[in-house]
Amino acid sequence: MTQVKQRPPLPPLAGHYDHRCGAGAGPSVQTRLQRKPERALRKINAARCEYRQKKGMKQIFLGALYLVVVALPLAVSWIFGGGPRPWRQELATGLGMLAFAMILAEFVLSGRFKRISRGVGMDVTMRFHQIMARTALALALVHPFLYGGTPAGGPRPWDPTRILSVTTDFSILATGIAAFVLLPSLVALAIYRKYLDYTYETWRLIHGIGALLIAGLLLHHTIYAGRYSAEPQVMWLWIAMTAIAVGSLFYVYLIAPLRQLSRPWYVAAITRLSPKQWGLTIAPKGHGGMAYQAGQFVWLNVGHTPFTLHENPFSISSAPAVGPDLSFVIKELGDFTSSLDQITVGDRVYLDGPFGHVTVAGRSEPGIALIAGGVGIAPLIGILRQVRLTDDPRQLRLIYGNRRADQILFRDELADEDVTYVVSEPPADWHGHTGLIDGALLDDVFTPDQFRDWLFVLCGPPIMMDIVEAQLMVRGTPSDHILSEKFSYD
Repeated sequence: MTQVKQRPPLPPLAGHYDHRCGAGAGPSVQTRLQRKPERALRKINAARCEYRQKKGMKQIFLGALYLVVVALPLAVSWIFGGGPRPWRQELATGLGMLAFAMILAEFVLSGRFKRISRGVGMDVTMRFHQIMARTALALALVHPFLYGGTPAGGPRPWDPTRILSVTTDFSILATGIAAFVLLPSLVALAIYRKYLDYTYETWRLIHGIGALLIAGLLLHHTIYAGRYSAEPQVMWLWIAMTAIAVGSLFYVYLIAPLRQLSRPWYVAAITRLSPKQWGLTIAPKGHGGMAYQAGQFVWLNVGHTPFTLHENPFSISSAPAVGPDLSFVIKELGDFTSSLDQITVGDRVYLDGPFGHVTVAGRSEPGIALIAGGVGIAPLIGILRQVRLTDDPRQLRLIYGNRRADQILFRDELADEDVTYVVSEPPADWHGHTGLIDGALLDDVFTPDQFRDWLFVLCGPPIMMDIVEAQLMVRGTPSDHILSEKFSYD
């Protein structure tokens, strides 16, 4: 193991600890010196319970709000609609209405609205967005086939209002047919984006225009072909929901960029940190900067107008306590990152953010374990810097894994920290840990009490985080003591 200087550990807290909300450790010895750590332990327990309850309440609230929104057209249709029809027709209509409502809700689940993702997590928001898109697709594809056997064509003498029949007017059905074709195409392009030869910016453009087009087509089809949507109350509800969905898209691509125009940034420094990793520092121009927490990320736009699609998410590696300048660690991977050597000092920069919940602010665990893989060091070095600059008394330990030794960053800065380096392809003169960050390494670095009580913050390749999370859970780490964000924009 690489020898590093370690900070002296904090004095252990006496007594036992109960993870249940409302449970605390009672004093076991009747002395003041022993009661002080017991009182501190009860405060920690109360803070943890309060954090869990707030997070759980927000998840419950957002889940309930989603159910209300997607079920609202069904409820209004039931209240103001006509009499019942055969169950297959009612099921077909219900599935179609649910699918349309879920598609409209997808607009505000894009991950760009902080009120939704804050506290829940960007990765949870994005995963929910992806799952609901697939669910809406399944409902939309099934819905027309349930109309099989229903009388079709013009009005019947016994059904002048077409309550029991479906239209065959192509001008009305055309928009539904177009949406029926476009929706699976849009979902497929998102799912298989990584395997197709087009840029991220092109995908964003296709995704946004496609979603906008599908919403318009479905609105026309629903109002003119739907039985319940002919009712004024239902029709205006659909129009309002569509307007909100489309409005969210305009907010992201028009209103937010307009706000960014008044808060520009510029490149203060650009440095190659390793053969494939760069350090970028930006400074505010004419304003006081941005309020953020260590570990968060922003959408970064360098050298383009704020109305462009050329923006990418990057974690902030600086600490708020340093000042208004922001720093990033960026690895050469895609279209933008492959052109980092073309960035020059003074280039105009725009930001959208901050986003993300991988932050230790407000947490009360006695220790913080940072586990980084590759460029995942970016948000974690920011957390480490903030902890040190604010004289945070908590213990802090870092595991930092890379494929090669020349990819290790911030060696000088980490020289006085409790760090375990891991290299999977070590050079001949390497004397530290080798291989991957696995259960055996975790057992070598942390004690059973630390697995139970510490906060573990992970950032790195998804497979690494999956392995580490599984190993931590096996060792008794509560799920709310593990912070990570794993998402991909499909």
